[in-house]
Amino acid sequence: MTALGFLYPGSFAEDDYPRIEQLLSGGIRVDVVRTDVGEGAYRVDALRRTGEPERLAAGVEELRLAGTETVVWASTAGGFVYGWEGARDQVRTLARTAGMPASSTSFAFVHAAREIGVRRVAVGATYPADLTSLFTDFLRAGGVEVTGVRAAGAASATEVGTWREEDVLTLARAADDPEAEAILLPDTALRTAAHIPLLEKSLSKPVLTANQVTVWEALRLTDRRVNAPELGTLFTREPLVQV
Repeated sequence: MTALGFLYPGSFAEDDYPRIEQLLSGGIRVDVVRTDVGEGAYRVDALRRTGEPERLAAGVEELRLAGTETVVWASTAGGFVYGWEGARDQVRTLARTAGMPASSTSFAFVHAAREIGVRRVAVGATYPADLTSLFTDFLRAGGVEVTGVRAAGAASATEVGTWREEDVLTLARAADDPEAEAILLPDTALRTAAHIPLLEKSLSKPVLTANQVTVWEALRLTDRRVNAPELGTLFTREPLVQV
């Protein structure tokens, strides 16, 4: 059994994780601990507080007792608002606190883009323009070129948690750019696990979504790859563990 641990801020789209677990092999367990989200507002100051070491450390002991092998901070904005080096320090602190390999959703996007061999991406963000710009800066720091951007301007994770499949598809289509090799949807408050096949079929290119890449990142930390086509192109890479 491979046990994956996640620190998820608040309660918005965390039900993506058991759904993803069902689509993976029976030898993988997904454990999610909710952390204090504070305001849940899409502002830099609020998001920096969400990702403070003390808030993350509060959920680590529960994951350790559950026997997880890795821990991933399942908040994209709660990482990239610190910048590349600040997000790296955040993950290093989390790894020391947890005593296990750690990462975050922000880094998961960069690693996932490399995994599927794309360098040019378009971003469909639920965030306001200022936060979206910080995410694109983060991607560029990781060597990913951003060719198109759509910022939907949502004010909070609570708002995004109400979005439906049609809203997600509309955002992805608005973000698409002819030069982009893949579309990135960075918000972990956005439910996407059930929509990835439709998104990729509609856009005719890979789509990387926040909760999808977060689980993939945890698997990467354990050196495990899973073939689960219902989770998109990212989960059809070699080497394979058949589902």
